[in-house]
Order: sequence, then C-alpha cells, then structure tokens
Amino acid sequence: MTDEGPHEPLPELRASDADRERVVERLRDAVAEGRLDMEEFEERLDAAYRSRTYAELEPLTRDLPAQGSAPGAGAGPAAGGVPAAAAPDGSWASRIGNSAYPASSATAVAVMSGFQRKGAWTVPARFNAVAFWGGGELDLREANFAEREVVINCVAIMGGVQITVPPGVEVDVRGIGVMGAFDHDHRRGAPVAPGAPRVVVTGFAFWGGVGVVVKEPRGSKARRLSKSDRAERADRADRRGKGLEGGPDLRKEL
Repeated sequence: MTDEGPHEPLPELRASDADRERVVERLRDAVAEGRLDMEEFEERLDAAYRSRTYAELEPLTRDLPAQGSAPGAGAGPAAGGVPAAAAPDGSWASRIGNSAYPASSATAVAVMSGFQRKGAWTVPARFNAVAFWGGGELDLREANFAEREVVINCVAIMGGVQITVPPGVEVDVRGIGVMGAFDHDHRRGAPVAPGAPRVVVTGFAFWGGVGVVVKEPRGSKARRLSKSDRAERADRADRRGKGLEGGPDLRKEL
C-alpha cells in the first residue's frame, strides 16, 4: 500500500483564488521573517498569481515552515489565528493574554500588493505593518490579544493601512504623516468597555495614509435585527390571539 501524504493533492486539481492568496500570504510572512529576499519574493509572487493548479503552487512554499511554527516544532494552531471558539463567552477576559492562543506573525508586508488579517487571529504585543505601493487591512473586531496593550507600528509609503476596531476599545494614535495622514474615526464620548484592550497606533505615512475606524463586530447588527424581528412576531401573534390584529376592522362596522 502506497503511503501518499495528505499534503499531496492531485497534480491537475485546479487552484482557487483563495488557494493562491494563502500562498501569497505565506510568501509575505517569509519576507518579513528574513527567509526570502525581495528578488526571490517577487519571482515566487509572480509565479503564484500565474499558477492554475496545486502542482504549480506547492513548490513555491515547499522550503518554508508552516505559518505559526518553526522547523521541527510540533503542530500548533491553524495559520492565521485560532478558531472562533477561542472566546466562547465573547468577554475581553477570555480574549486577552490567553497563553493557549499564541500570537500570530508579528509583521505584515505589502509591496505593490496587499495583506489582510481578520477573524479570530491573535494580535502580538507589537505588530509591524508595512505598505509600499499597496494596502493592508487589520480587523481587530474578532481578534484575541497577546497583552492588554498592543502597539501597531505602521509604515505607509504611497500606500495605506486600515485598522478596524470594535466599539469600546481604547485607541491612541501617535503616527506622523508627511503629505499623508493618520486618521482616527473615533466616537466622541464613547466609553471604553471594562477590561477592553488598548491599541496604540504609531508609525510614518508618506504620500499614504493610516486610518482607524470603529465598527460593530460582524453579525452583531444582524443578530440585533433578528432578536427585534422575533419580538415583533411574538407581539403580533399575541395580538392576533387576543383578537387585536388580523380580524375585521370594527371601526368600519361602527
């Protein structure tokens, strides 16, 4: 019986856009970690976007360790962060400083491209975001935090970085813009949630920008609407049961 490892997909199986983006993300991390120089990165980046099958994608990261692990290390959490179950009760206490969920990679680089961190990833104590003729998105609404205070250092040169935080998180923007800007879409008078993390945004923007926006976590509005709809339907059912809705209009009969 031949032992074909689960990591060997069919050579002619077509790769999706998501498959290519996962490879590109690993290549960007490899540059930040010093495993690839810029020439190697550009060659592999071009090859990744030209790839049509798994057989073409696989060699591009064959000599790189898996995300979130070092060579020879045991299996760790999935790349890109931890599952949503990391904070089952949604409280800040369960999302800050939990050693069971180690920090994700501490650097993201976009050179004439883009990067994205979102979902249940873990923000390290210090995160470096670099965008050169490119853009990046850091979504902290569902993130875990290595420490109560984290520093996000952004360098945007003819590019941009957007940081999205949920309401209640304290944000301190200290970046410097030269023909660029650091913008904070803060809500005046909005209280800081008890136990919430503090996010310090520093760095430098030249012909570029770094923006911090406040948004509700994904699905929160839908959940509120759903709850409201259920209450409205229950009220209607109650009114129908009492003959107050759905029956003849007594006013017309009078």
